[in-house]
Amino acid sequence: MMFDKKNICIIGYSGHAYVVCDIFASTGKKITAYYEEEEKITNPFGLIYLGNERTQAAIDFLKKHTCFIAIGNNRIRENIYKFLSSNEIDTLTAIAHANASCSFSAKIGMGTMVSTKVAINALVKIGVGVICNTGCIIEHECQINDFAHIAPGAVLAGNVTVGKRSFVGANSVVKEGVKIGNDVVIGAGSVVINDIPDGLTVVGNPAKLINKVQ
Repeated sequence: MMFDKKNICIIGYSGHAYVVCDIFASTGKKITAYYEEEEKITNPFGLIYLGNERTQAAIDFLKKHTCFIAIGNNRIRENIYKFLSSNEIDTLTAIAHANASCSFSAKIGMGTMVSTKVAINALVKIGVGVICNTGCIIEHECQINDFAHIAPGAVLAGNVTVGKRSFVGANSVVKEGVKIGNDVVIGAGSVVINDIPDGLTVVGNPAKLINKVQ
């Protein structure tokens, strides 16, 4: 198969990947192919199926071509990234929608997705494999750690920290200076005014504990 260096292959091809395809298209880049455990019946973007990314053929291919992990689940995304790294695959790219607003002073890690109408302001630091979903606002000096997901419409006021693999739900608001631990889940529409330790699920206004992740 001929595969132009300007084209990109994705790992994962379902709902989240469809958003990723649109984001790449907004920048004039083309996703041509995908890796999955098995070929998808639904193929809205007409992509070529390349097989499972964990085969030797896939490893050899990915070492030479730009790729993106298009999977919404934080832990699965992290596991695939670790697999790529362990096989010395360093072709993973980051992507921001053409109409996203990203400060020149922000730092964004590889494999991170910045969706449409997102605002990332001054001195923000975003790690590897983060999802900044539609219309979220990440204010000055926030730090978003690896494989976190900031859901659509969420607002992080200044100097907020979000831990690894944590999920900040749609339309939630996190007060300035709050520190969110690793593996935290914040329910949709919540208002977070206090720090949240690792592994907790909180919801409501103000956000209150629901359960601790086992």
